[in-house]
Amino acid sequence: MIKCHLSRLMGERKLKASEVARATGLHRNTVGALYFERASRIDLDAIDALCRYFECTVSDLFEYQPGEHPQ
Repeated sequence: MIKCHLSRLMGERKLKASEVARATGLHRNTVGALYFERASRIDLDAIDALCRYFECTVSDLFEYQPGEHPQ
């Protein structure tokens, strides 16, 4: 299972989804789906925008956890 740490990154900076969406140019629904870990796919451009905005690596944003499967 792939875990998304967007909610942690946003919480550390006390950011709202609308602020992240506005700053990155991503749709609010995309940010929300990642925040609540409901996204089943994500565009590489979206990952790039988030990494640039949070000044982080892909591994800071996503984590692979073997053996777990989404419900």
